[in-house]
Amino acid sequence: RLNLCLYDMVHYGHSNQLRQAKAMGDYLIVGVHTDGEISQHKGPPVFTQDERYKMVRAIKWVDEIVEGAPYVTTLETLDKYTSDFCVHGDDITLTVDGKDTYEEVKRSGRYRECKRTQGVSTTDLVGRMLLMTKTHHSNIGHSDYQQHTDNFGKGPKGHSPWTGVSQFLQTSQKIIQFASGQEPQPGDTIIYVAGAFDLFHIGHVDFLEAVSRLSDKPYVIVGLHFDQEVNRYKGKNYPIMNVHERTLSVLACRYVSEVVIGAPYAVTRELLDHFKVDLVCHGKTEVHPDKDGSDPYAEPRKKGILHTVDSMNSLTTDSIVQRIIKNRLLFEARNQKKEAKEMAVIQAMKRREEEKGNQKGQHSY
Repeated sequence: RLNLCLYDMVHYGHSNQLRQAKAMGDYLIVGVHTDGEISQHKGPPVFTQDERYKMVRAIKWVDEIVEGAPYVTTLETLDKYTSDFCVHGDDITLTVDGKDTYEEVKRSGRYRECKRTQGVSTTDLVGRMLLMTKTHHSNIGHSDYQQHTDNFGKGPKGHSPWTGVSQFLQTSQKIIQFASGQEPQPGDTIIYVAGAFDLFHIGHVDFLEAVSRLSDKPYVIVGLHFDQEVNRYKGKNYPIMNVHERTLSVLACRYVSEVVIGAPYAVTRELLDHFKVDLVCHGKTEVHPDKDGSDPYAEPRKKGILHTVDSMNSLTTDSIVQRIIKNRLLFEARNQKKEAKEMAVIQAMKRREEEKGNQKGQHSY
């Protein structure tokens, strides 16, 4: 049994951390912090605690969650949940006064580390939302984006490797790690849904959970539209996450069996036949017409297999972006403060290494 603490915005980097953590043991308990704890130590969270509890529960590698987990992980916490050890990423988590939150469990040998996912951080995603340009669809080396990330995640003493921005590079290995690899079984109801699923959030989770409840044996296939297609019908700087990032976000959800990467906008007869689709579902959100003005759901509608699903959740990607914009100054201040703390720790670690080197040098005479 192992224990892992999560907080803040839930994204595919966290899902990858949970996947790695689960592989280290056989039962994964995830502690999720309250809004109060995050505000005190990090600054304002992007999602509320109830949203984060539900998001983490929907990640397929999670066996159990602890609501309101303490920010500092102690041996007492591990023992309370009969956990053998706790797992964290290879970045550092600091309290409001700059202390390592895992110091106690590290000292006792009940700490394991997993690799951070390159190219994703809450800092980076929030930066993309605020920038309102499309440079993140292709190349983050664009000067506007660079200027913004400098403002957003750069303290007075340079970049921290944990808060900085880097580019996500998709690999087939990563998709294999996230994919279930399960084929539909006899008796499964094959359900097809399509969309952007951008900034995968609790509105998406509620929708997919409602879809999976339509059958005792659901096999849910999610068709993800390419970035250009999403931008055609959503405009602005959408999607915030590119298609590779959206693929991993959706694959990590326990209600999803398969993902079509770059699905056609119109749900065609060929697609329905190819996947042997029994049911096509859409939420209560507006259906935008195809490029030629036609209804993208005309074929499933004609066949009588189109089903409208009410997720009972009105949260959209747009409303998340509005939250960020509203709290822009708080988020910018939060990231600069976080990075300044991390840089102070890096400097201290460097000094310790130098002192060790000096001592070794003295002993060699």
